[in-house]
Amino acid sequence: MNKIAESSSIYLFAFLGSLVLMLALGIWVARRNRTGEDFLLAGRKLTIPFVTGSALATLVGTGSSLGAVSLSYTNGWAGALYGMGGAVGIFLLLWLFADVREHGFMTFPEEMSYYYGANRIIKGAVAVVLFLATVGWLGAHILGGALYLSFLTDMDMALAKVVVAVGFGLYTVIGGYWAVVVTDMVQGTILFLGFSTIAVLAMVKAGGFDTINEKAPAEATSFLGVETLGTIPAISMAVVIAVGVLATPSHRQRIYSANSTRTARRSFALVGVLFAVFAITPPIVGLSAQTLRPGMDNPDLAFPVLATEVFPVWVGALLLVSGLSATMSSGDSEALTGVTIFLRDISKLVTGKMPQAHNMVTYSRIALVAVLLFALGGALLAETIIEYITTMIATVLTGLLIAALLGKFWSRATWQGGLAAIIGGAAAATTVNLSDSLTEYWGNPVIPSLVVALIVGVLVSLVTPRRKISDAEALRLLAVERAELDVGTQLRAGDVTPPDHTAPDKTNPDRS
Repeated sequence: MNKIAESSSIYLFAFLGSLVLMLALGIWVARRNRTGEDFLLAGRKLTIPFVTGSALATLVGTGSSLGAVSLSYTNGWAGALYGMGGAVGIFLLLWLFADVREHGFMTFPEEMSYYYGANRIIKGAVAVVLFLATVGWLGAHILGGALYLSFLTDMDMALAKVVVAVGFGLYTVIGGYWAVVVTDMVQGTILFLGFSTIAVLAMVKAGGFDTINEKAPAEATSFLGVETLGTIPAISMAVVIAVGVLATPSHRQRIYSANSTRTARRSFALVGVLFAVFAITPPIVGLSAQTLRPGMDNPDLAFPVLATEVFPVWVGALLLVSGLSATMSSGDSEALTGVTIFLRDISKLVTGKMPQAHNMVTYSRIALVAVLLFALGGALLAETIIEYITTMIATVLTGLLIAALLGKFWSRATWQGGLAAIIGGAAAATTVNLSDSLTEYWGNPVIPSLVVALIVGVLVSLVTPRRKISDAEALRLLAVERAELDVGTQLRAGDVTPPDHTAPDKTNPDRS
């Protein structure tokens, strides 16, 4: 019987213990949920510790704990690109978009709609794209957690995916966004302590930096692993992670949920610094694992193999709790974000009206279960992590980011141009993905996708009519919609009367 099999019961007990703690926290905070806004946005009352802890826990998630260590195992210091790209993305997010907190948005599609005169077409298209992307992210986190659980407890992989999804789904369904934020803070603390401890132990066990550098291939110890990845692929790796942070709706959700723009800015500044510091730990773990256990068939398992086969059982238990904290703290945020987009935007797109406000908490829980089942179905079919994440970002989010930048900072941008940027970015990414030579050259399609999205967005905007709806009017129209869901709160874009749904909308031709 191998070491893992002998310790599997201990690992399983540690996992169940962590789930019980998260569930207790979810039940404890559930009493705060009196309205749909409370359930989906924590009542927009998050202070700096809550925003910082939640955002950091999500960043230090599946990609950092499994993907970046796997990348470091095969490509050395290239694993630091994940953390560096994420830190740059966070700093750009607070600089470019933190001020949107002032407008009281609930979702990224609503924010995008504002940039284009409250246009219904752009809001609907972005809602569908982001909902699917969010479910994809959620599936990746379920997959990452299942890899840990299956490896360490010898549980069937399919069953492990179900257990992980049910695990964080329970406390999220019960407690809503408050549960997500509170549990993220706890999980983030566990993850930082656990990951840092294992990184130090691994480096010492491997004989220190000198031994690691001697045994690792010379190109793996080059600056940021550029000699292993290549210069352009290395740049692409950092850029794609930054784009993911800038355009992922779960990070926008934290801006909307903060109690002020100042809180959002300060929180993300702190997150950026901490994540930049954290960037060094995946390469240490990955290179140590490569030194101690060279030739692994599945680099995604470098982290758990290192902790379970090299160190005592308590280290393996710490790894399991830390690793699953990483995946669950990312997954719960994506799940709530997907539900918010579904209820705020997709429901309006399909039915033509908002859900009834007094039933929003119930609707939110039902929708959350449906989203989790949808993501679980995708996770049951998936097998890899880092390629899945980078491909999805480049295909789905690059054009969206360009459309957001054009809409916010260029007055000549039109909704047709924004839509063209989204489609053009996806088309360019797909073209690169289908070509082995282009993929080898670029590493991933994010750079050509960004360039094509920008060119197409600008050209189409220039040949289509200027938008006629002012920013103030766009805010008013969106606030009227949002008022139907914001039970117990005031309209955040003016004191207006909710619309009469029996009358045609004549205020905005684009919305008719």
